[in-house]
Amino acid sequence: MNFTFSDDQLLFRDTVRDLLSNEVTAERIRQRWDSDSGVDSAALQSMVDLGLTAALVPEEQGGLGLNAVDFILIAEECGRAALPEPIVDACLVATPMLVDADSALEGSDSRLRELLEAVASGEKTVLCGPSINPYINFAHSADYLLLPHGNEVHLVAADAVQLELQTSVDLSRRLSKVSWQPRSETCIARGEIGADLWCSTLNRGALANAAQLLGLSEAMVARSVQFASDREQFGRPIGVNQAIKHLLADCAVKAEFAKPAIYRAAYTVAVAPTRADWSVSHAKASAGDAARAASRNCTQVHGAMGYTWECDLHIWMKRAWTLDREWGDAGFHKNRIHEWLLQPKALLGPQYTFGRRHMGDAANSITAA
Repeated sequence: MNFTFSDDQLLFRDTVRDLLSNEVTAERIRQRWDSDSGVDSAALQSMVDLGLTAALVPEEQGGLGLNAVDFILIAEECGRAALPEPIVDACLVATPMLVDADSALEGSDSRLRELLEAVASGEKTVLCGPSINPYINFAHSADYLLLPHGNEVHLVAADAVQLELQTSVDLSRRLSKVSWQPRSETCIARGEIGADLWCSTLNRGALANAAQLLGLSEAMVARSVQFASDREQFGRPIGVNQAIKHLLADCAVKAEFAKPAIYRAAYTVAVAPTRADWSVSHAKASAGDAARAASRNCTQVHGAMGYTWECDLHIWMKRAWTLDREWGDAGFHKNRIHEWLLQPKALLGPQYTFGRRHMGDAANSITAA
């Protein structure tokens, strides 16, 4: 059993990290705030050219055929860079939902396959608007939206809905309240299939945010360590003081504890997305805890200027606040863990680390290879 990432996965991660470090600086994020779209078209095209939009599209539709485990490090890097563009939401959440819908319909709806090919090439963008999130980020720039009506899944053209822009504490986010009317021709799944699609999408969304929260946490700690090393008082860096070291060490420990939970959840989502409730909730709760601690402690390390407009730290801090509450807040995910633990036949113990959601469901057991 191998718990490490492969050389190819790490190389893809490093390539994306290099791209984002050049294309998504604090200065260029601030420039996005002043634009109508909030998108840097050149940076977005670079990500398309790198293959991010094709990552989770099946090879038959022109994609790379990767899965959540392959993409989890990419999502982490997008969080580390505080990437404004909704690449993670589109690639790790909406695209797999389209793939699953196409698989459930056994290719009977040619629209989905054609749309997946357009998504892979970066020609079209699809985003999800689940009921758990009141607003959709960057809905104005999407071509299609996946929207719920009960258990039904509707694929709706963005120009067929009404958008009401909302203000976010994070200026990189362009939130919209979506008003629309369900129609029979937009419904692509209903009943049990639709319910499973929304269940797996909730898990993928929470996992995507958990990975980004981890990247945000580590980025805030790295910036604060640098600040504590450069900032001097009484002739020496403030970082030599134990009070500063303890604040940052606590953040680093929480981030390290969140990592295995996130990577394990990615594995579970990759093999059984509708049965990943508790592992995803563990990851989201842990990553949210780490991000909240990093936001609080790193602001303190920056003294009286950590939250100010002039200090770049607030870009990462505000993103962490928003992602912590999206796709279910801490209370929602702790309740899911609580519910799972209280099952009379809950699978507890190391022998079930990677796998089954319900006792007696041997057909869905997962064995790590």
